[in-house]
Amino acid sequence: MCGLFGVVRSPFADDPGRASDVFVALGALAEERGTDSAGLALLGGWPGLAGRPGGERPEPGGGCRVVKGRGRFSGVWRSEFLPELDRAPVVLGHTRWATQGSTAEPNNAGPLVVAGADGPSTTGGAIVVAAHNGDIDAAGLRSRFPLPPAAGTTDSEPIFQALAGCEGPSDVTGVLEALVGRAALVWVDRDRPTEVHLARAALSPLTVAVDTDQNIYWASNPRWFREVQEHTRVTFVTVVMLREGTYLKVGMEHRPGRRDVPDVLATATFLPTARDTDMDDRVWTGFTADDEECDRAGLLHRVVNRPGGPDGSVLSVA
Repeated sequence: MCGLFGVVRSPFADDPGRASDVFVALGALAEERGTDSAGLALLGGWPGLAGRPGGERPEPGGGCRVVKGRGRFSGVWRSEFLPELDRAPVVLGHTRWATQGSTAEPNNAGPLVVAGADGPSTTGGAIVVAAHNGDIDAAGLRSRFPLPPAAGTTDSEPIFQALAGCEGPSDVTGVLEALVGRAALVWVDRDRPTEVHLARAALSPLTVAVDTDQNIYWASNPRWFREVQEHTRVTFVTVVMLREGTYLKVGMEHRPGRRDVPDVLATATFLPTARDTDMDDRVWTGFTADDEECDRAGLLHRVVNRPGGPDGSVLSVA
């Protein structure tokens, strides 16, 4: 299983380094869920570094920098990234444990940069920066959506090709309900870099946390937040593992006449689907026994049998 982690940064923290420390610590902890490759994506950009004035907003289209490579997150991360990390409103991180797609192909490493069905060269063609933990029936997804040719060979890319064209929660949940397999997902429209989409479909875990500075974080394992709190200057006020079938959009809420703050911008639920072969103890790699037991008790996905073989050509509901 792969590791997901990241942050939507509050512009009002007196020290942006606290959230940056959390992000780097989460990346180190996420190595337990994958060392085939790792990466991070820095999106947007604040006009200043620390001490930003209260009414300041991110620069429009403030940029996107994706850094990734083979091996551990600790091998990809460099301290020279810290100034840019401190000023990025949104940062995505990923550690890969490959299930589909060669580890030697750079296009298979996350975070991915994926164009939707319209393509990047046409008006309205969305491009998303994204990360996936899980393993899904990519052939089945392609049979349901008119997707463009893929740049890589992962099952993750077609998911985000389909999601890139979504205009609202109902479109998003339509794609999420079409997934068959394990999936926790994080993606950002490159043209809207302060809004992050989070979804937990079947099995693959995803946890959301908020600290006292109003930074919003996500990670694959709730234990990581407990460990980070012990070893950094950050205190978390909320740590919640998402239930299967949950979609959230989080980001900077613009409120006329008031300060912009990170918040939940939209929510929706959907029915996730797993294959009968998807239940695997490795889903909870790194979990404590109590966290795993609690999560297993709340599973609510439907299950399909796969008598047609690995291509998923014949599915029946169990």
